[in-house]
Amino acid sequence: MLKILKIDDSDNVWVALEDIPAGTDLQHNGHAVRTIEKIKIKHKVAIEDIPQDGQIKMYGTVVGKALQPIFKGSAITTKNTAHATAPVNLEQSQYEWQAPDVSHWRNRTFKGYRRADGSFGTRNFWIFIPLVFCENRNIKVLQASLLEPLGYADTTRQVMDVGPLINAVKKDTPITNIDVGQLNGPADRTERIFPNVDGIKFLMHDGGCGGSRRDADMLCKLLATYIQNPNVGGATVLSLGCQNAQIKILQSYLKEINPDHGKPVYYFEQQSSTSERDFMSSILKSTFEGLKEINEIQREEAPISKLTLGLECGGSDGFSGLSANPALGHCSDLLAALGAKTILAEFPELNGAEQDLINRCKDQNSAHKFVHLMDSYHNRAKANGSGFDANPSPGNIRDGLITDAIKSLGAAKKGGKSPVSDVLDYGEKANKSGLHLLCTPGNDVESTTGLASGGANLIVFTTGLGTPTGNIVAPTLKMSTNNALAKRMNDIIDINAGTIISGENTIEEKGEELLELLLASASGDYIPAAERLGQDDFIPWKRDISL
Repeated sequence: MLKILKIDDSDNVWVALEDIPAGTDLQHNGHAVRTIEKIKIKHKVAIEDIPQDGQIKMYGTVVGKALQPIFKGSAITTKNTAHATAPVNLEQSQYEWQAPDVSHWRNRTFKGYRRADGSFGTRNFWIFIPLVFCENRNIKVLQASLLEPLGYADTTRQVMDVGPLINAVKKDTPITNIDVGQLNGPADRTERIFPNVDGIKFLMHDGGCGGSRRDADMLCKLLATYIQNPNVGGATVLSLGCQNAQIKILQSYLKEINPDHGKPVYYFEQQSSTSERDFMSSILKSTFEGLKEINEIQREEAPISKLTLGLECGGSDGFSGLSANPALGHCSDLLAALGAKTILAEFPELNGAEQDLINRCKDQNSAHKFVHLMDSYHNRAKANGSGFDANPSPGNIRDGLITDAIKSLGAAKKGGKSPVSDVLDYGEKANKSGLHLLCTPGNDVESTTGLASGGANLIVFTTGLGTPTGNIVAPTLKMSTNNALAKRMNDIIDINAGTIISGENTIEEKGEELLELLLASASGDYIPAAERLGQDDFIPWKRDISL
């Protein structure tokens, strides 16, 4: 029997769990459908005739409308379907949540770094921050000067060996079968000068000047939240001097967010220095003092409630909402029941899931803030010639995510079923236990950058198509939605949820397996692939124009 899935009893489409030829008789709970065309794996087949302008339903709600009559047994495609969602009502329906059984984890701990404010880091990083893009070159010089001598892997030196290819060109011989190797592998971690410092990270960006004052202000706030992230032990800040993003703005946000963070932070302004050599020398000497200070911090036992997990997806496919995302959602529910924090971002990918999230908000203020942020974001997008309906990428569409609502309802599964404790705008920090909604773009790196800004000390990133994306301060674990991806890109995948589709695991089993892996990563016993590969991504969300 070929595999199909009906997600909700009210749906009028089934999901193909494998390629289904035309003329195939399908059965599900006594309902019979004969396909009248090939239905590709991960795509959807209509199980009834749908008239033009009729609703297409999946996940128990509207995910599109028919652009033309769609006949029973036909594939749902971009040619016959347009994005549509159910109307949103700000009046909250009563919501009851049955928390999962967490007795197995109630007394479990992880080994983290205690901070002065009582938070715990899963890593102990020193970060270098430029307040303006003019300082990026100096950041690169510091990176080249520090990483390998201090015993850290310099991923910028992990280059491919093109020597054999050059020789083949010189000799005019075929290059197809030549083995291209890798030079300059990572340094031995056991040779670290500061053994309790897990890494030195170098943030680079293209902001700080030339844009609006609001963007410069937001950049300073974002950088302040990175310094305050529990995974950061201390920071060195580089300023040119004349830019919009001033040191005093950053310092004011540090004081506003948490004046008692207790971390060493050093500030340097190049236009006040006598020479570049003097500037860089002062930076290095102060930073070494700071590294000595945070090297005194050692890992200690911390309760699971000290974890803050960022929930992310990217390179999504038609299985994302069926395997990895709901498994991550179950893990999020487990953490919420244990008093930890989780953060669901990517507001363009919650389009169509609003009503469920509104109903789950613990208070009316949060529900109103969520709707306001969604509406204002969507209106800005439309004013710039696009809307949330344009969110699915060509790769998403190719793999079955035909409309933004189909993509969004699957993406929202990452948030599980727990109540929404709070709603945050970009740059705001999660301060309550339980699930938070954070306004970020769907752009993978802008979103993960926002999750770490919100206080995430771990991130889980689900993917169906594959992506190497990570975050510069929050260890990022990749969860595959399907077995083929886990096998094909095993160098970037940490855990495979494709076994849910193949029937080897339940959603709950995979969510529990993920939580165990998170505890190992939080303690430094497991290093996620993105972290091992130095995928230190950081892109602030720029909301305004350049001036």
